[in-house]
Amino acid sequence: MKYRKKGLKKEHHIIEGGEPVLNELIKNNLVKSIIPGRIKTTPKGKPGNIRLTYQYDTNSGAKLLLKKGSTVQEVFVITEKRLELKEYIKNKYKD
Repeated sequence: MKYRKKGLKKEHHIIEGGEPVLNELIKNNLVKSIIPGRIKTTPKGKPGNIRLTYQYDTNSGAKLLLKKGSTVQEVFVITEKRLELKEYIKNKYKD
């Protein structure tokens, strides 16, 4: 079932612990809408902390990667604040 909850489209599942991270982007007015993609994991899934990385600009916003351990999810966002979003992610999710 597809539906939106405050800008977060729920067509695919979201990595465990990832929804608060994505909702924070909306709450901070960095993105207008979030479209989570498919989740990719390895058979030997490893635990880890949630991380968010900025991949590249798209026509309407950006592509991000939401990671937890060896699990990765593509996340597409609609935004006009690409530079602010990139800086926010860089500062919040430093290695």
